[in-house]
Amino acid sequence: MEDVQNINKIIMEIRAGAGGDEASLFAGDLARMYQKYALKKGWNFSIVDASESGAKGYKTLVAEIKGQGAYNTFKNESGVHRVQRVPSTERQGRIHTSTASVAVLPIVEAKVVEVRDGDLEVTFCRAGGPGGQNVNKVETAVRIVHKPTGIIVASREERTQHANREKAMDVLRAKLFEAQREQAVGSVDQIRKEQVGTADRSEKIRTYNFPDDRITDHRIGKKWSNLEKILEGDFDKIADAFKDSN
Repeated sequence: MEDVQNINKIIMEIRAGAGGDEASLFAGDLARMYQKYALKKGWNFSIVDASESGAKGYKTLVAEIKGQGAYNTFKNESGVHRVQRVPSTERQGRIHTSTASVAVLPIVEAKVVEVRDGDLEVTFCRAGGPGGQNVNKVETAVRIVHKPTGIIVASREERTQHANREKAMDVLRAKLFEAQREQAVGSVDQIRKEQVGTADRSEKIRTYNFPDDRITDHRIGKKWSNLEKILEGDFDKIADAFKDSN
């Protein structure tokens, strides 16, 4: 099995958890933090598929990140992230607690994970959303079902069917590879459950506390201030803390 420590391409999946619209906004905050940090490192960050919720929120977002050390940098982000803050819609100033889950999967070469064409159910549809007339009028979005495991992946951000199919296959191979690593081929749901739990407020790896301007990682017991700056992509201090803890 391929050494994941040397893999420089990953799939990052972010999902809003408990907390309604505020959870979706928080998922968007996390996505932008990772994107800004990736760009700061000179890495490529491309959205594969996304379900938006409002101007700045996401119900789900799947991104592909390519860069030297990407997996080692982001592998510790898998889990439930909790935010405590006063939502913009809160008129009485009450602090709300919401969550978003993150899953990080290494992308592997096609030769590492064999996927038979006969095991795939591929459908095409209109992508919708931003991207111009081509995106809206042509069936470029791709949805792939891996029939033996029931895993479903999709890609709609590229402009051609072929490009979206390749992106979706990257996601599928990443999920199948992770399932094989965990010796749980049959469903990726168990892997996600092990990585992110149920996304309940009580299951968290890290808390982003806005009133106290503090981020706390509950696994290594570290705390950082300047929360807003970190969310703007100043992620080195967190990444370095995990390198030091290994």
